[in-house]
Amino acid sequence: RVQGDWGSVPTMSAPLSLLLLCISAHACSGLVVPLTGPKPAVSLDGISLCRVSDGKQVNLGPALEPAKGKTLLVLGTHPADFNMIEYSQRVRTFWPQLKEKGVDRCMMVVNGEAPAINKLKELLDIPDEIELLADPTGETGRKFGVSRGFRPNDTSLPPALKLFLMATGLAFDWTLPSVILGYVGNPGGKREWIEAALQQGQLAGRWPAPLTLADDGAVLANQFDTTPLVGGWGVRPFELATLRLQNLIGVQFTHKDALKYSDARCLTQLGGCTIVGAGGGPLFSW
Repeated sequence: RVQGDWGSVPTMSAPLSLLLLCISAHACSGLVVPLTGPKPAVSLDGISLCRVSDGKQVNLGPALEPAKGKTLLVLGTHPADFNMIEYSQRVRTFWPQLKEKGVDRCMMVVNGEAPAINKLKELLDIPDEIELLADPTGETGRKFGVSRGFRPNDTSLPPALKLFLMATGLAFDWTLPSVILGYVGNPGGKREWIEAALQQGQLAGRWPAPLTLADDGAVLANQFDTTPLVGGWGVRPFELATLRLQNLIGVQFTHKDALKYSDARCLTQLGGCTIVGAGGGPLFSW
């Protein structure tokens, strides 16, 4: 186990507090999208994807027009992408709460082949209730309107270079603030999903291991709870960064071949989600 002595954290000055607030606001400023345009059922009608659990085809048009209840559709990225991994971990954690709120179906589109998606499901212990749909070309996300990343139509730039420019913040100005928050923490953030993902990773043998677990796997202690001065924050400094390191080493690097994308366009394509109610009316889109 890693004992994780992160050292003392100085009291934040007012300017530093303001800087963190600005970073948080900037990182979240692009998350709200007006519900305009056609219903998701109309935009995605005619797209049929393979459900990896049973091999059956799912036509997204009818699936997004439920007779009753609410349906969540997640437009993911490719299986080895950290966005896909973290979104899966969030859905895994919050699925019981979503059901309590009336969401009775969740479909998650992953831009990869069925074997890679099954590997992701195995690694992250994604519940069987979450319907994983294979979209090797990423066409569903593009029809929904997700960002295609940096200069998607520029064939003169290798996809790996585009990804590097996005990851370093040279192409997307909100990348670095999102990364920085993983290190500096977020007083008003939610850590429930982070601890649940760390717990699942430790039980699977992944490192780092900042939690103390009982024989039955229950969390007895979290090293971040004792972080000086900021132990009561929603997300403590380095807490999310530790999960990302665990994912990077234990999932992305260790299983890079099994999780590899099959279409280069998916390397930089981002994701989104929508929740529809009875009849397909959108309740939320991102």
